[in-house]
Amino acid sequence: MNLTRATTVLLAVALAPATLPAQEARWNELNGRTQQFVRQGRYAEAVPVAQEALRVAEATFGPNDPRVSTSLGNLALVYHNQDKLAQAEPLYRRALEIDEKTLGPNHPLLAINLNNLAELYNDQGNYAQAEPFYRRALAIQEKAHGPDHPDVATPVNNLGTLYFNQGEYAQAEPLYRRALAIREKTLGPNHTEVASSLNNLALLYHEQGKYSEAEPLYHRALAIQEKALGPNHPEVATNLNNLGLLYHDQGKYTDAEPLYHRALAIRAKALGPDHTDVANTLHNLAGLHRDRGNYAQADPLYRRALAIHEKALGPDHPSLATILENYAALLRKTDREAEAAKLEARAAAIRAKKR
Repeated sequence: MNLTRATTVLLAVALAPATLPAQEARWNELNGRTQQFVRQGRYAEAVPVAQEALRVAEATFGPNDPRVSTSLGNLALVYHNQDKLAQAEPLYRRALEIDEKTLGPNHPLLAINLNNLAELYNDQGNYAQAEPFYRRALAIQEKAHGPDHPDVATPVNNLGTLYFNQGEYAQAEPLYRRALAIREKTLGPNHTEVASSLNNLALLYHEQGKYSEAEPLYHRALAIQEKALGPNHPEVATNLNNLGLLYHDQGKYTDAEPLYHRALAIRAKALGPDHTDVANTLHNLAGLHRDRGNYAQADPLYRRALAIHEKALGPDHPSLATILENYAALLRKTDREAEAAKLEARAAAIRAKKR
């Protein structure tokens, strides 16, 4: 299965009293630059700016101010997008504690932190931990904004992805459709969040073998992202990767390969060579070579994808099971039965674990 990260909302800037105007102006400027870098997928450049914003906020406003929470959440989000989940989690948790204390249990900014922490657990494969955070975020946003607000669409979409990741497609589809309807109505048909919903719905159909329903959604999502974000954004790479996988699964190998290579180049440049999104495309490209009978080309790609996932997510993440199984299939084709059996046993053990 090809994995995608659902849209994660960047934390909004909290309002502040008219004190310390120079320091606050500096904090706002740093926050704005962080947001711009994140929108552009320039995460490495965002890190020092987000770190400085946090330093300024703590020094100026004190450790428990909502603006500190905003800076913590923004820095956590940057680390999250870089797959530095261990660094992101304590920042999300500290931001959540500040928000609960200063804003109360039902504030929309609290819902953003709840959603983002749920995203982190979802990405870790800790689905049981993620779900109550998503549901609480959704309840807060619906109470604050009503059922058809874009801020409601985010936890709806992400809850759909939680179910998708567990193979619960019947539960995921109505959530994806609701998120798409809200976004198209409130943001317009060419917004990047609409593209994210289109991609997720396409991937859902794709996984169910509904290729003719998936393909136009992938194409529409790709057109929106390329126009809005440019040709080299990580979100564009996600759509390229997924469209390549669709062609791959239909046996259209000559159509799939250039899409994989373009997605891989974008991801490696934007996210670094050890990001799990890079590993996902490597895994897909390995499968393409295996299916074409190019076993010698497939083997190092599987090994590299496996190494990246293990380093980033640990040895028991659900995504590893798929890579292990596919690599084992390659090993069996090259008469390496003992190695294949070990990988299959490991994959079975991962899948047997409750999440």
